[in-house]
Amino acid sequence: MQTPQVAFPNPQPTSAEEGQGAGGSSETGYAAKHTPSAASEATLNTDKLEEVRKLFTAHLENKGLRKTGERYAILEEIYARSGHFDVDELYAGMKERGLQVSRATVYNTLDLLVEQGLVSKHQFGRNLAQYEKSYGYRQHDHVICTECHKVVEFCDPRIHGIQTMVGDLLNFHILHHSLNLYGICGDCRAQAAARSSASST
Repeated sequence: MQTPQVAFPNPQPTSAEEGQGAGGSSETGYAAKHTPSAASEATLNTDKLEEVRKLFTAHLENKGLRKTGERYAILEEIYARSGHFDVDELYAGMKERGLQVSRATVYNTLDLLVEQGLVSKHQFGRNLAQYEKSYGYRQHDHVICTECHKVVEFCDPRIHGIQTMVGDLLNFHILHHSLNLYGICGDCRAQAAARSSASST
């Protein structure tokens, strides 16, 4: 699912956007041969992917977990996508490529990636969790339509300024934030107006 984006003037990067270095070697084989599914909409940034693979490798090593090809293929599929996605969309994309990966492995890998901050998880007021890649991407917030559930991303440097000010005032080192605004989008309002007009004639 492609997510519309709105950028306000001069957004300022945060430390989370600049990324962090990490040791560890990346896996080869299964993940290296993996081609993202047709559902993937973004151009895969190979340099960024390599950084993410190194961070993920270090995280798996620190936790004493296996560095399986399936986990790296899931990581690559996520970083080839744009916008938000749910577990079913990710799983279907993997199966579309004929990759033998279980739904349990998808859930488990997503949990690991969220835990490390390489993927963000959102609820958007629904029971269905939505995910998006987060490493090296600009901090952004969301406006969600309560009627059609459309999600629009926006970035405003003033929000980063508020975050910094609040952290300074309360003596907090702010790591990240989440701001979701809920309302009714223009399309849904127009449809409601058209229905109201039709019923009154």
